[in-house]
Amino acid sequence: GEDGVSPGTPVTSVPLNQLTLSPLVEPVAPAVVNIAVLQPSPYEQNPLLRDPYFQDFFGVPQEAFQPRLSAGSGFIVDARRGLVLTNHHVIANARAIEVTVGERRMPARLIGSHPASDVAVLQIPARDLSQLSFGDSSRLEVGDYVVAIGNPFEIGQTVTAGIVSALGQSRRGGGPSYVQTHAPINPGNSGGPLIDMRGEVIGINTAIIGPGMGNVGIGLGVPSDEPPGGVGADI
Repeated sequence: GEDGVSPGTPVTSVPLNQLTLSPLVEPVAPAVVNIAVLQPSPYEQNPLLRDPYFQDFFGVPQEAFQPRLSAGSGFIVDARRGLVLTNHHVIANARAIEVTVGERRMPARLIGSHPASDVAVLQIPARDLSQLSFGDSSRLEVGDYVVAIGNPFEIGQTVTAGIVSALGQSRRGGGPSYVQTHAPINPGNSGGPLIDMRGEVIGINTAIIGPGMGNVGIGLGVPSDEPPGGVGADI
């Protein structure tokens, strides 16, 4: 230009409504729930520390024996029957389970679980519920866009997006295959759905890899066709 500054390369702006996943997330979000679980204290499960003598010897306060509240996420897969899918580790050793759908809190009962693939099915009262549909994770390819949705305790729904970064590898210890994504998956999102660009569930957010379980850009999900027959096959 006249002032000696070269003009920038002309850029054609992209309409903002083409830069959002909102139309995909909006119909899916109502079916993603929070799961609160009352679990026994690790101290209470230790037979040695249940002895008052050893409690005094080790100086363990009584507060340490109170049940603990942990939380995760889940999603409704059958609105008519009130069936909710989540991770097995979210509800393991539960004394009581409570599911929050929107502003409603309701008790849930454990229908069954598959510890090897870290999947569990809960049931809640079926009333005015939304549900998600399963996609076919066997059709996923590395590079496909995916969205991880969770409903952590006291935070509300969270949505993160990324791509599939690896497929078909067994988890440590000889477990089932998984979908690896760089969409951030934090502990409170565990049990929530991993959805594709059609809004279908192609995985269950189940783990993060990082020091102290902090996110370092690698998240794992149980694929929708795991265990054999699919996680929805027996629901």
